[in-house]
Amino acid sequence: MTFGKYTLISIAAFLLIVSSLTVFIWQSDSSKQEKPSEDSSTTNITITNNVVNNINADSDVSVESDISTDMSSDAKSNILNNVENNVAGDGEAVLSNSIENILNGHTAGSLENLVKNNVKGSGRANLDNDIQNSLDDEVNVDVTNAVNTNAQEKNEKDSENDDSNSNGNGNSNGNDDNGDENDEGTPADEDDGEIVWGIDSASETTEDLYACVRDNFGDPVIFGRYLADIEGVAFGLTKDQIDLIHSNDDHILLIYNLISDARGYDNGAGHAEDAIALANDLGVPEGVALYADIEPSFPVDSDFIRGWFDTISESGYESGIYGIFDPDRELTIAYNEAAEANEEILDTNYIWTAAPNVGITTKENAPEYNPQAPEGSLAWGWQYGLDAETCNIDTNLFNSNLTEVLWSPDS
Repeated sequence: MTFGKYTLISIAAFLLIVSSLTVFIWQSDSSKQEKPSEDSSTTNITITNNVVNNINADSDVSVESDISTDMSSDAKSNILNNVENNVAGDGEAVLSNSIENILNGHTAGSLENLVKNNVKGSGRANLDNDIQNSLDDEVNVDVTNAVNTNAQEKNEKDSENDDSNSNGNGNSNGNDDNGDENDEGTPADEDDGEIVWGIDSASETTEDLYACVRDNFGDPVIFGRYLADIEGVAFGLTKDQIDLIHSNDDHILLIYNLISDARGYDNGAGHAEDAIALANDLGVPEGVALYADIEPSFPVDSDFIRGWFDTISESGYESGIYGIFDPDRELTIAYNEAAEANEEILDTNYIWTAAPNVGITTKENAPEYNPQAPEGSLAWGWQYGLDAETCNIDTNLFNSNLTEVLWSPDS
């Protein structure tokens, strides 16, 4: 069969038209797929982290609550981190609450960190609350940090002692809404002194440490520092560090930290002589208190306390003792026995107690002054919060009368 000339031309034209149409359709579909969606420019992210621990601590327990958010986004974000601990019982509860937020990009919205500790019963609660917010320059979020501790403690001497305080930690980018501008302190309950805020640290005292403390917690009045180096544990004071602390108008509380066994009169006297020698080497003036650091793991008896007190008192320095002075501790029992043997211990030895531990706070949000110590003693120092993670410090309250026996900037 044969085709005419015009038939072949018609077929060729038809195929050319179909081919062109196919290319046009393919190009049109491809262009449509590459066009961005008009709805992709608006994104909302909501993150809610709730941690609730109900603890009946009839025996010793340890609970760690860690929340971490690491986000880089151009979205509008609403982040809520909530940790609640409800503790009851007669045992010891060690609670570590840690919240860390790292936000980058053009993030906007809100960031709220809430920690609430409700402690009841006759047991002990050791609380470590740490909130860290790292926000880059392009982040625009409203930040709220709140740490609330409500403690109800009962013991033989105080059957209805209710202590409530509100505390919070700051932001690691230096934007601390909980900063304190009041250096006047609050009136003490039992004497004419005021209650002032302070810190102690095992770290080397540097400008960076001071900046960390001021940005995240507040400006201390008293700075507790160790007399001796212990490798891997503590940096001892040096003359350069002393000058730095005094240049910031802070009083130095001196801690003797070479004790591991606090038993025996001669042992107490020997450690006192070592503390005196270290103080003399640093040029500490007479009249300043030297504190024996008696940790809860150290065995202790009344003879050691008497040996320490007698030797320090005869040297021209003042005697002080640091430790956990809650009623049932061996240290408290030994101290009361030493005071019965020598009434001057009760009247003139200075106590710096780490009981009760209610958790790290800023200066502004420190609890009311409520230390545990032997009745009638000079309990003019209270280390109420241990082991802050933002800066390596503990947080304290002191009766301002104590500054008369601390190493002052003017001495």
